[in-house]
Amino acid sequence: MDISYILLIIFSITTIVGLYKLFPLAGEDGWKAFVPVYNFIVWLKIIKKPWWWIFLIITPGVNFLMYAIMCLLTAKSFNKRSTQEQAIAFLAGYIYLPYIAFQTTTQYVGPEDMSKKKPSIIREWTDAIVFAVIAATVIRTFFLEAFTIPTSSLEKSMMVGDYLFVSKMSYGAKVPNTPLSFPFAHHTLPLTKSTKSYLEWFKIPYFRLPGFGSVKNNDIVVFNYPDGDTVALGAQDQSYYQLCRDFGWNVVNNPNAVNQYSGLPFGEVVARPADKRENYVKRCIGIAGDTLQIKDQNLFVNGKPAYKAETMQYHYMVKTDGTIPPAKLLDNMDITDYPSGFRVLGNDSTGAAYIQMNLPFNKVEEIKKLSFVRSVEPMIDSAGRYAPEIFPHSPKYKWNNDNFGPLYIPKAGVTINIDTTNIVLYDRIIKNYEGNDLEIKGDKIFINGVESKTYTFKLDYYFMMGDNRHNSADSRAWGMVPEDHIVGKPVFIWMSIKEDNRNTTRNPNVQSGFIKKLKTSLFDDKERRARFFTFVSNDGISKSYLIPFLIGIAAIYGFFYFRNKRKGKNVKEKK
Repeated sequence: MDISYILLIIFSITTIVGLYKLFPLAGEDGWKAFVPVYNFIVWLKIIKKPWWWIFLIITPGVNFLMYAIMCLLTAKSFNKRSTQEQAIAFLAGYIYLPYIAFQTTTQYVGPEDMSKKKPSIIREWTDAIVFAVIAATVIRTFFLEAFTIPTSSLEKSMMVGDYLFVSKMSYGAKVPNTPLSFPFAHHTLPLTKSTKSYLEWFKIPYFRLPGFGSVKNNDIVVFNYPDGDTVALGAQDQSYYQLCRDFGWNVVNNPNAVNQYSGLPFGEVVARPADKRENYVKRCIGIAGDTLQIKDQNLFVNGKPAYKAETMQYHYMVKTDGTIPPAKLLDNMDITDYPSGFRVLGNDSTGAAYIQMNLPFNKVEEIKKLSFVRSVEPMIDSAGRYAPEIFPHSPKYKWNNDNFGPLYIPKAGVTINIDTTNIVLYDRIIKNYEGNDLEIKGDKIFINGVESKTYTFKLDYYFMMGDNRHNSADSRAWGMVPEDHIVGKPVFIWMSIKEDNRNTTRNPNVQSGFIKKLKTSLFDDKERRARFFTFVSNDGISKSYLIPFLIGIAAIYGFFYFRNKRKGKNVKEKK
């Protein structure tokens, strides 16, 4: 057994034993200490704290702190109030509680009345910091979380450099699977490259609080990256499974093996719980129960043409008279997916230039009208061409980015027929997401040791895609997203910083600091400025509320400034 689990068992037993002896001294039955959850409610009653503190115990980042605070308050309630006693209770409550419980002189005197005691400056600052950490962590876990758009997969709906808030309440906040974790960190401790920010001593099964609604078709959704259940620490920004397909399973699982592209070792391979996998943001184009198909880039859901955003982007082959469109022209036309969506492929014998460009639908006609452009044709991957990087990564299904499916998206409670052909579509769901033992022997499928020709799904699933269809690693690459991976819905962009991709790509020595980029985005780039303080919808963003916000801040500041100035004047007049 892992040492962490042994320690957890020891801490739990010593705490329960301590509470078993202390509860009767406070007028409660000792057996209540052995009832999970209820023992914490009784404990809170003894130290006279509200029952809803129980939610703080399961909130990642503050649960360790809350446990230490409860041990400290318990020591005070049993008349252990010296500085030394309080320090030991706070730092080692799991030892100190049973220690005082078995002392014959221990008496219950109730919580200390702090209203009659003037707090020191250190105490005031400590209380303020503790409150801020707890409040911010609760808000981040159950209400709103800050998020940054790192890639152009949703360009233009969500742009690289957008800083936004994600609502956890839209679909209901998930109770964290791993509540024992460092505050404000996702999966890695700050200032480290691979040190885990969470402990797996104690895990909570998937549970979601009630929300305002459920995921709908075309919603923009933040979710935990499904392929992130396993990660090579030396290549955390890449799919472990795709690395294995590219380099071989044995190579990637060797910590000393070197990635020939990066020149860096793949490093140790680790598993991550669902709530600690990378956060991704995509558009949900298929919900549980839908059947999805892509034909020559046209998306169909349940046989009907799906929603097409005007800003949805694809690769086009642009033929020019040899002219390379200047960066300034692309900027003026608001073509921003550069350089990843812009490649000069070469010239023919006539001098004509062939350029791959990533263009939104609403910009194609504008490009055609440019004097040096001869033609603009969509780049479509032909039907029947097998792309091994595309789900389900099997020659049995010759799918690619532009011709994909049909694929049924599983719905909880629905039973489907399975065989050795279609099992590749759902084997990851059956094994990884729903925790079954799956084995294929010849032409037979065994689930949990029983031969099976059908399977009933336990969870709902979703199919996510980026609006930047040819520059998005999405469900076409790694399959469907389980409902327990859904995080929330982007609701508000409070800042948008333009990354100068062109300059840094053409000249790697060109670097610009955050302040410079912020200044450029606010004063020199009207498109970026228009994204500050905007609300997010499936069809785009609202008008900017930056100016009303600044006016409001100025008004509030002015009100308090003149009020304080007037108070000061009245005090002087009285003197």
